[in-house]
Amino acid sequence: MSNGEVNLARRRFLIGATSVVGGAGVVGAAVPFLASWQPSAKAKALGAPVRADVSKLRPGEILGPLPEWRGKPIFVVKRTDAMLDQLEALEPMLADPGSARPSQQPSYAANRWRAREERKDLSVLIGICTHLGCSPKYYPEVGPQAFDGNWKGGYFCPCHGSKFDLSGRVYAGVPAPSNLEVPPYTFESDAIILIGEDEESA
Repeated sequence: MSNGEVNLARRRFLIGATSVVGGAGVVGAAVPFLASWQPSAKAKALGAPVRADVSKLRPGEILGPLPEWRGKPIFVVKRTDAMLDQLEALEPMLADPGSARPSQQPSYAANRWRAREERKDLSVLIGICTHLGCSPKYYPEVGPQAFDGNWKGGYFCPCHGSKFDLSGRVYAGVPAPSNLEVPPYTFESDAIILIGEDEESA
C-alpha cells in the first residue's frame, strides 16, 4: 500500500471519528438545553390544583387560613340565604352585574352568584383586587361602615377604596375595573373543593 493510500485511509478514519465525537457532543449539549425548557418542580407545584376542606365552614364565614393557588389567595365563603337574596337588589349599583367578561370566570360561574348553581352558597374567588393587585378584606356584616354608610356586605379594598359585593362583582365608580376573578374549581365531594381544575380546564 502506498503512502498516498495510507494517508487517504487515515484521513477518512479521522473524519469519521471526528464526526462521531462531534455528534455525541451535540447530543450531550442538547439534552440539558432541551431539559431547561421544561418547567421546574416548583413551577409545576405553583400551577397544581389545591384542595380545600369546607366541611367545617359555617354560614357567613370565610375559610381560614386562606388557601393559595398559583401564589394567589383564594376566598372561599359560605353565604347565607339572606346574603344570596340581596344580590339582585345590588345590581343597579354594580359595573358588571351580569359577569359579561368571560375571562373573569368559568362559564358555569357567569351568573348572579358567580358560582356553580348546584352549590351557589359557596363562593370561590381569587382574593386579588383587579385595580392594582392588593387584597380586599371580607366584610360580611350588613350595616354602616366607615367606607360605606349603606354597606350590604362583601369585600372592600382599603388601599384605594374598591368595593365588591358578596359575589365578587365590582361596584360602579370605584378604581377597580372589573369583578374579582373566579378560578376554575369543582367538588370532589360535599366537603372538598378542588381549586384550579374543572371540566373546562382539564
